[in-house]
Amino acid sequence: MEIAILTRGPGLYSTQSLYKACIAQGHIPVLVDYSRCSLLLGKEGAQIFYQDKQLHIPDGIIPRIGATFTQEGAALIRHFEWLKVPATLPSRALVQARDKLHSLQRLTKKGIDVPVTVMAEPGANIRLIEEQVGGFPCIVKALESTHGLGVKLVHTHQELKQVLETMTREEPYFVQEFIAESKGEDVRVLVVDGQVVGAMKRVAREGEFRSNLHQGGVAYNAKLTPLGEAVAIRAASALGLGVAGVDILESNRGPLVLEINASPGLEGIQKVTGQNIAGHIVRYMERLILEKDEEE
Repeated sequence: MEIAILTRGPGLYSTQSLYKACIAQGHIPVLVDYSRCSLLLGKEGAQIFYQDKQLHIPDGIIPRIGATFTQEGAALIRHFEWLKVPATLPSRALVQARDKLHSLQRLTKKGIDVPVTVMAEPGANIRLIEEQVGGFPCIVKALESTHGLGVKLVHTHQELKQVLETMTREEPYFVQEFIAESKGEDVRVLVVDGQVVGAMKRVAREGEFRSNLHQGGVAYNAKLTPLGEAVAIRAASALGLGVAGVDILESNRGPLVLEINASPGLEGIQKVTGQNIAGHIVRYMERLILEKDEEE
């Protein structure tokens, strides 16, 4: 099978892991820089050009779309979907997962617990927002934050007012309750094809509330409870994600889904858990291709 890995970083750990996993499982991997693809619509239907030449259509695609290319990446995946090329990341699921509020809305609708979250219009009553999220401290997030960027912990009414005034001018935001009992820890769970294939506990460095590895957090192999596994699997399914990084916080009322990553990095979790997660993703790709062939 010829499998295209859509990526802007051919040398990145995740890209190389997927590339090697394809070869190890007898496939032909092709690296495609999605930012250099052009989409054509005409009488002949959908066509894709890459570096000014018509792209040879692969058997399947593994999209690794960066946060700054969400809409363009989704459009490219839709073109492949039109051409009946299976994808480990559907276009609709990518768009849903990247919109943090939308993803929380879908999770809540499916009965999956999340931290109390408020998205308010610019002139909203700040005192009411404070009350709704349970007081201070609380968290303010940009709607499309990644790697812990665009996330602030605020401790007072005046600080919240200043942060909201700044963020409102720059981009949409929401306010979220702070789960103190999590103590700066969360669990990143990798779900592939409806199964948990790895989990790591991330612990924030001293003086930091964000546990992201990009913010200096450290990680350890984690063993999930049956409830934690079920929550992660249900969360990925709720957003239509066959591959997902599900971030879970432990709270006094049980596990809460903090957010879901549609293109989770593999380096930290593969090294911490010792699991060949890239191999699981390639096997998932195989299944999608075989199912498509059987349908035809």
